Amino acid sequence: MYLNNKILVGKNKDKELSILLNKANRHGLITGASGTGKTITLKVMAESFSDAGVPVFLADVKGDLAGTAKKGEATEALTKRIEDLKIPEFDYAEYPVRFWDLYQQYGHALKVSIYDVGASVLSIMLGLSEVQEGVLAICYRIAHDEQMMIYDIEDLKQLLIYVGEHKQEYTLKYGNITSQSIGVIQRSLLALEDQGADKFFGLPSLDLNDFLKTNSEGKGYINILHAVELFNSPDLYAAFLLHLLNRLYNDMPEVGDLDKPKMVFFFDEAHLLFSNMPAYRLKQIVQIVKLIRSKGIGLYFISQSPTDIPDEVIAQLGNRVQHNLRAYTPSELKAVKAAAGAFRANPKFDTEEAIKELGTGEALISFQNEKGEPEIVEKATILPPQSKMGTLDDMERNRIINNSELCGKYEEEIVKEDAAHLILTKIYAEEAEKKAAEEEAKAEAKRKEEEEKQAEKERKEAERLRKEEERRAKEEARAEEKALREAERARKNSIPYKLGKKAANKAVDKALNKGLNKIFKGLFK
Repeated sequence: MYLNNKILVGKNKDKELSILLNKANRHGLITGASGTGKTITLKVMAESFSDAGVPVFLADVKGDLAGTAKKGEATEALTKRIEDLKIPEFDYAEYPVRFWDLYQQYGHALKVSIYDVGASVLSIMLGLSEVQEGVLAICYRIAHDEQMMIYDIEDLKQLLIYVGEHKQEYTLKYGNITSQSIGVIQRSLLALEDQGADKFFGLPSLDLNDFLKTNSEGKGYINILHAVELFNSPDLYAAFLLHLLNRLYNDMPEVGDLDKPKMVFFFDEAHLLFSNMPAYRLKQIVQIVKLIRSKGIGLYFISQSPTDIPDEVIAQLGNRVQHNLRAYTPSELKAVKAAAGAFRANPKFDTEEAIKELGTGEALISFQNEKGEPEIVEKATILPPQSKMGTLDDMERNRIINNSELCGKYEEEIVKEDAAHLILTKIYAEEAEKKAAEEEAKAEAKRKEEEEKQAEKERKEAERLRKEEERRAKEEARAEEKALREAERARKNSIPYKLGKKAANKAVDKALNKGLNKIFKGLFK
């Protein structure tokens, strides 16, 4: 209940336990076993922030928060509680509500481009290993570098096919890409589609400013995510909330300490957010929780036990409400001891015992004071909500949705030139280019083959002509030689030759005889 510029949450005989508006962005924690009143506490806080002009976001995992849009009704039990708490100013009221639904059935369509979700958060949705997340991150980087926007699951599937077919080209630049990892991611995307998550990815993407609205009376809108079906897919639920947390941190401007938060964000079933979270990602969340308060955002985590929340996160939560914890086993007793140890002790009672003895609607409460210090823990009764507890019928819900100024803004799908189209175009262009290159190569090979055949033909013809020329030359030489022999034979057989030869022989004989006679005469003188 918003009273005296404070968020009045609970009362006891001596004190009113209120969150100071200027300390509301120091974050908070609501814990307790099932059925102890955590949802009532959340609802009371959400209504009060709305009255203070602070918009709220919360997830309705059981379907019983939709009644916030309708005025509460007095019952005997509620009337007695109000009298016991002595709250004369209490009035039942309805609150400005906007319904959202990832599955687009019970609220405005809540969409985001799969590129904006990012590889880290999408890996949580898909349940990927660190190695597979690395391959997915490479695909995102390739899409960014090659200006291929990916809006929905189909875009990402086409991108994975493209990267898988060109992994050798990308490995040296981006790192190792295996077909096995690509296959795991594709199978995980199919499973995500089976959960209906394909409706979540696409355009128009959520404008966070639509979460930050107030109505004409200055009341902050209570943005209720219908999460009954979504909660059946815990990884998807947790990853979506983590995505919103990242968006708030990255997109909201720095504003420092304000008189009141710009928005308060409730994380129901917060244990799912941190389940099996690797150390590097937990470190990122701790950093966000530490710094997001300077952007005017208050974060409130709701879970069964404080041990569901990592100690590094618990240390950042200044406003705490602890409902009953049932403790029978050693691990449960340990959880109670840890919960008690997180409070500034009150000498009037044993905190550990008080936690185990709290009744439904009762809680131990410690909020920050003006100095930013935790107050001494107090045992108190939580105020009743001013709006209706429970769900709405479909007719009433649809009336609120259709009368919202956001009606139609997110319902109509925007179709843009997406990665699937760009990738397919690129693939077709590459295939056409490859085919053209192959045809050109075939034509070039055929041309070379024909040129080689022609060259071989010309070589053989030249060789034939050379041999023919050699043959003719040899025949001519033989014919000339024969002609010479025949001419010589004819000359030798001619009468002049014979007479000349005979005369020559006689002259030779006469000369030889004359010479020999001279020789003999000289010998016998």
